[in-house]
Amino acid sequence: MKMKKAFLLFVFLISGAAMAQTTDYSVFAGKFNFYVANDLGRNGYYDQKPIAELMGEMAEEVSPEFVLATGDVHHFGGVRSVDDPLWMTNYELIYSHPELMIDWFPLLGNHEYRGNTQAVLDYTRVSRRWCMPARYYTKVFDAEGATLRVVWVDTAPLIDRYREESDTYPDACKQDYRQQLAWVDSVLTVAKEDWIIVAGHHPVYAETPKTESERADMQSRLDPILRKHKVDMYINGHIHNFQHVRVPGSDTDYITNSAGALSRSVNSIEGTQFCSPEPGFSIVSVDGSTLELRMIDKHGNILYTVTRVK
Repeated sequence: MKMKKAFLLFVFLISGAAMAQTTDYSVFAGKFNFYVANDLGRNGYYDQKPIAELMGEMAEEVSPEFVLATGDVHHFGGVRSVDDPLWMTNYELIYSHPELMIDWFPLLGNHEYRGNTQAVLDYTRVSRRWCMPARYYTKVFDAEGATLRVVWVDTAPLIDRYREESDTYPDACKQDYRQQLAWVDSVLTVAKEDWIIVAGHHPVYAETPKTESERADMQSRLDPILRKHKVDMYINGHIHNFQHVRVPGSDTDYITNSAGALSRSVNSIEGTQFCSPEPGFSIVSVDGSTLELRMIDKHGNILYTVTRVK
């Protein structure tokens, strides 16, 4: 019986490795590629470490230019300072593969708002790869014959419940969300790039058991700007599963990237094009004619691809 169990375990491990090798890496060739990762901070547990290792292994083939980290790199109570040990156990020692020593462009999630949010920005001066110039910011990339603009949005202050729960989220009520929205609108008004992506931690449209007021505030405050400027993709985390939603009257693809640790169940809603409870990350690929986002599960399989064509 022990021999049989050992044999079955061996077959399982071999088949799992084979699954991870089934990815057709040619789809990333000749493209400007980057990763999307969020909801990570579990001290290596709940699939975080193996997914981190997979990200590194796949990076050897994909050659991502950077990581778009859409919040909750630190779960639970955020961090207290730039010297908090969680920087090591949630981030530095987990995402240690040489191919992940690239720029990480993060934003604040709701769990970062439980701690010292300024320390998350200040860590830019500590870590070579942590690049967070402000709570919200934008950057333009030359992307294989195309230009790409990414806009990072600080979503917790856009949602009333975070500003009202000042004991739990002390910094949220200190932020001027109207000033941020005016800035987002001004950036997108003058944006001339071929592709535009806006990233935030909280979803605009998604299926989730979390309070409906979160989406209502995002829909009333940020979504009109996304629609006005016909943003190509809005990418978020927070829900711990993969979702792709399209809604009438909007030209934007609304994408929820799954957790890099501890995923959750999901159901379809009106407008759902795809959803999956698998943990993982996404790879975005850009060139002059296409913008593609591929959802990757913890075995390295491509679950689904969102494609936009010029």
